[in-house]
Amino acid sequence: MSALSGDPYGHSAEKSRYLSAPRRPDFTLDQDWGSYSAAEHDRWDRLFARAREVLKGRACDPFLTALNTLQLSETGIPELEKLSARLKLITGWQIVPVAELVPDDIFFDHLSHRRFPAGAFIRPEHEMDYLQEPDIFHDVFGHVPLLADPVYADFMQAYGEGGRRALDLGRLKNLARLYWYTVEFGLLKGANGLRIFGAGILSSATESVFALEDPSPNRIGFDLERVMRTNYVIDDFQQTYFVIDSFEKLLEDSYRDFGPLYARLGDASDIAAHDITETDRVINRGTRAYFNNKPKAASAVQ
Repeated sequence: MSALSGDPYGHSAEKSRYLSAPRRPDFTLDQDWGSYSAAEHDRWDRLFARAREVLKGRACDPFLTALNTLQLSETGIPELEKLSARLKLITGWQIVPVAELVPDDIFFDHLSHRRFPAGAFIRPEHEMDYLQEPDIFHDVFGHVPLLADPVYADFMQAYGEGGRRALDLGRLKNLARLYWYTVEFGLLKGANGLRIFGAGILSSATESVFALEDPSPNRIGFDLERVMRTNYVIDDFQQTYFVIDSFEKLLEDSYRDFGPLYARLGDASDIAAHDITETDRVINRGTRAYFNNKPKAASAVQ
């Protein structure tokens, strides 16, 4: 069923062909690399060229280095099997293709075994600048390069292992916020200023500039408990970005016993996405100009 014939989910042809593809019990499927059209390969190339230019002097050094190490600059959408072979030699990680977002328990199991689920479809032309669900550009360009960094690779595995406990304890909401504010939208304190490491920023040319240079958002030093209490908005730029000191410190935080932390969070109130608290290490207090000047509309808050 194509979008033109009335797909009930509103999926484009690019997305729909994977929704009906055979899936394994772990929700992975065959990438079927030969099915990508010339237009889709060209779309990847244009997205890649635009992002690489924007990220000069903005992305963290391990990310920029890995683009070359993993040969992501090759023409066209990467073959995940070949990319996995290169990545596995470095940190033991693999990329496994999926049709769409997978259930939480499946996702955590993949991460805990050093497998990163990547959406196999590439965004349609009319969603070049923004799409809600992750596609192969977001997942592979945004997430995969840092899996070649040994410390970050260990952090991602530790996150997956912690996910199963969060599910058992009913604290998935809090652990999801950690992922959101680091893996997706994290900033890193570098020798030459703030740099981007979150995939949601890296794969967005507009947010790559906004996150570092716009005066509107807050930029706050990372604190694990603070992050786990903080709401986020899923359909706009972030109102607050958290800044880690290093991947080593992030990994150290992830190895903590989260049990006592989860117990405290059970009695703690949530913090709004735009709020600054008395104990925050404020790097930049946002003006909120961008957000205040937008037409009022309902946003999805998590």
